[in-house]
Amino acid sequence: MNFLEDSPETGTQDVAAKPGAIRIILADSQAIFRVGIRKIFALEDDLRVVAQADSLESLKASIERYPTDVVLVEGVLLASSINTIPELLAIAPDIKLIVQSPVNDENHTVELYRRGVRGIISRSISPDLLVRCVRRIAAGETWIDNQSVNWVIEAYRAQAAALVNPRSQPRLSPKEMAIITCITQGKRNKEIAYQLGTTEQVIKNYLRKIYDKLGVSDRLELALYCLHNKIIQPDAEEEPAPQQKAAGR
Repeated sequence: MNFLEDSPETGTQDVAAKPGAIRIILADSQAIFRVGIRKIFALEDDLRVVAQADSLESLKASIERYPTDVVLVEGVLLASSINTIPELLAIAPDIKLIVQSPVNDENHTVELYRRGVRGIISRSISPDLLVRCVRRIAAGETWIDNQSVNWVIEAYRAQAAALVNPRSQPRLSPKEMAIITCITQGKRNKEIAYQLGTTEQVIKNYLRKIYDKLGVSDRLELALYCLHNKIIQPDAEEEPAPQQKAAGR
């Protein structure tokens, strides 16, 4: 694991980030890229590299060890498994991932954004554009070019078209339908659990099963499924919470 090499022979931790500075982890298998990008960020008062990693294992360790806002990661390090991105976000849900990709491939691009990446950039990006990208993503924006936008939109359209095919519609239990109804009403897991008289963990378990059944990965895609498949009626009444039923006893 390499933490901020000041020289090829010595490894030292960088100075502490100033209050309000954007904290960055650089993850790249090639030291020349890490050194070059670190020098670019060193010229900016609001950007601080807090750690470097040369492998997926060291990246996970760095995320666990250092409070971080943005992770700039080489796409090759994420290629071992499609679950790599969710695993990183499970360690630190608030981090924002930027992937440096050598190619601009449609399927790969769509999958990265679906998995939670906030931006995809070229390995040949200019220093000024890289700095702008990091700042915008740290502020909560998504960095995506016009071509990638079109790819993502077409992917959602194709998914919606497949979901409205009656032959592909799975059977949902009454409890799953009730949870889906609550999701489309914008309720959080805590509110759904209260309404259905259960716990948040049970709701999370049901949601994972629902996602697997419908082939979606998050609440947004679940809402898209409901919209195009018309499985929830707009005027569907909410099921009274068990606590409310028991109040009259």
